[in-house]
Amino acid sequence: MVERHVDREVNGLFEPFRRLGPRDTERPGLGLSIVRSITRAHGGTVRAAPDPGGGLEIEVRLPPAR
Repeated sequence: MVERHVDREVNGLFEPFRRLGPRDTERPGLGLSIVRSITRAHGGTVRAAPDPGGGLEIEVRLPPAR
C-alpha cells in the first residue's frame, strides 16, 4: 500500500507545478513536465523512481535515430 502511494507521488511529479519536499524555493516545478513532453514528442518514455540513497532516479529512453 505504501509502495502505491509512493508511485502515485513520484508519477505526479511529471505534472506541471508539482513538487515534493519543502516549498522554500522559487522554482515552479516544470522540469519533469518538460522532460516528459519532449521525450513523448520523440517517441520515447520516461520513468522516475525513488533512489534508495535519497533523491530520485530518472530514466529517459529514446528510440534510435533513423
